[in-house]
Amino acid sequence: MDFHFANAFELIADTVPERPALLCDGQVRSWHEFDTRAARLATVLEQHGIDAGAKVGLYQYNCNEYTESHLAAFKLGAVPINVNYRYQADELVYLLDNADAQAVIFHGEFAPRIAEIRDRLPRIRLFLQIDDGSGAPLGPGVLDYAAAVEAAPPRARAPRPGSDVYMLYTGGTTGMPKGVMYANGDFCQSMTAGFAVRGLPRPERLEALPALVTQLAELGMAPVSLPACPQMHGTGMWIGTLIPLLMGGAVLTRRTPHFDPPALFRDVARHRVTDLVIVGDAFARPMVAELDAARDRGEPHDLSSLALVTSSGVMWSAEVKQGLLAHHDMMLYDAMGSTEGSMGANVSNRQTPAQTAKFALGEGVRVFTDDDREVTPGSEEIGMVATSGLVPLGYYKDPEKSARTFREVRGVRYAFPGDYARVEADGTITLLGRGSQCINTGGEKVFTEEVEEAAKRHPAVQDCLVVGLPDLRFGNRVVAVISLTEASLPDDPDDDRLRDFMRTQLAGYKLPRAFVRVPRVQRAPNGKADYKWARRVAEEALS
Repeated sequence: MDFHFANAFELIADTVPERPALLCDGQVRSWHEFDTRAARLATVLEQHGIDAGAKVGLYQYNCNEYTESHLAAFKLGAVPINVNYRYQADELVYLLDNADAQAVIFHGEFAPRIAEIRDRLPRIRLFLQIDDGSGAPLGPGVLDYAAAVEAAPPRARAPRPGSDVYMLYTGGTTGMPKGVMYANGDFCQSMTAGFAVRGLPRPERLEALPALVTQLAELGMAPVSLPACPQMHGTGMWIGTLIPLLMGGAVLTRRTPHFDPPALFRDVARHRVTDLVIVGDAFARPMVAELDAARDRGEPHDLSSLALVTSSGVMWSAEVKQGLLAHHDMMLYDAMGSTEGSMGANVSNRQTPAQTAKFALGEGVRVFTDDDREVTPGSEEIGMVATSGLVPLGYYKDPEKSARTFREVRGVRYAFPGDYARVEADGTITLLGRGSQCINTGGEKVFTEEVEEAAKRHPAVQDCLVVGLPDLRFGNRVVAVISLTEASLPDDPDDDRLRDFMRTQLAGYKLPRAFVRVPRVQRAPNGKADYKWARRVAEEALS
């Protein structure tokens, strides 16, 4: 039997059927219930023409249904598509259209936006609405998720080929989301890395999985994972959900877009969470502040079950790591990676000093200069990080970008996600950042061109460049450098008015935190943006 998420999860459900798999808002699904409900949902999808290769949009907060929807799609050989729940109408239409989605499963809270865009999505055959307590009525032709699942018989099992496509959407350098494609089987096998972290061998064959899951359960080492970050992103889905599930563990989610550290730590204690997944300082700083405040009140949080905190995607500073370790000794796993590949890690605990942006290279990871020379350790030379481990198949419907990002160097195929680094004399790397103008704020990717275009649609804005400036909590904040039309100068729209205008086009996290006004936005003679100038102007204005 091939490695494949559906094949693997079905084996686990047969091995530990009564153990908890999914927990959300007091609702617990055993492994048997998880598998059966996903099989019923697969039937619902199939009855509406969703079959192998079809795309299923998941427009949801973290919840049990989000994970059930994944398994249901996998059972059909279909492809679950992560949808950012912060997107506005145009962003949603682009993503679902680009993905060729044929079904959308969404929370009731998002029903008004679905109603707004559904006529612009002629490929969608099925709309399934999850009752989230918002009281949103079902629109015309929209099915209730719970009722549809309850009424459908479980779809019969059948082995799936590892060649099925798995895909996760991420932002591209042009500012528009791109689907990164993997072979389902290869990606599933890569997600068994959790066994190694717990000192067990990784399964070389799928048939070895049940024995390893049984062993973990008997040792009391099956994980209880809490992805504090959104499952719609790779960190929350891959590290916080798929890896612990492949070990026969349980995933605890909170159905809310808001990060609430006190509630987080109450859940850690109540459910004996072993694995916590976050996204850098944007999560860790408020966590440290809450732990400090609780200690000072004489009511410290119970962290005794917590063994592992993992972060990926953004900066996780050494001082914040030390702040966490001051309250509890645990493993802090700082992963250097992106949707296009994993590149290295930094591991710390009370015995191993925490570091910022310094990583041990993963197997098959290299750093190359622009002319494809490998960077010599200790040379102070800067290069682009490349990984030859699990290399994606490419970007969905974008062969040109695929050819630039996934290419061969001396006969070996690498992924070049765009991160630049320096190789130290000891072989570790110091991460320097993305070569593109991507701004990472609180774990969300913001692409400058998209924000610039939204600002320039305002009749008062003549030109605009957007940069990211350091922010203590979010890593970076979005700042817009703008020039106004001559006609608008007597009535300069203030920052709030500009933000309100842009809010109709962009998700909230993409909106500039500040606007810096200049007489003229500086560009190169060929019209290209001068971001160095824009950054300098923004820093001087906001210093």
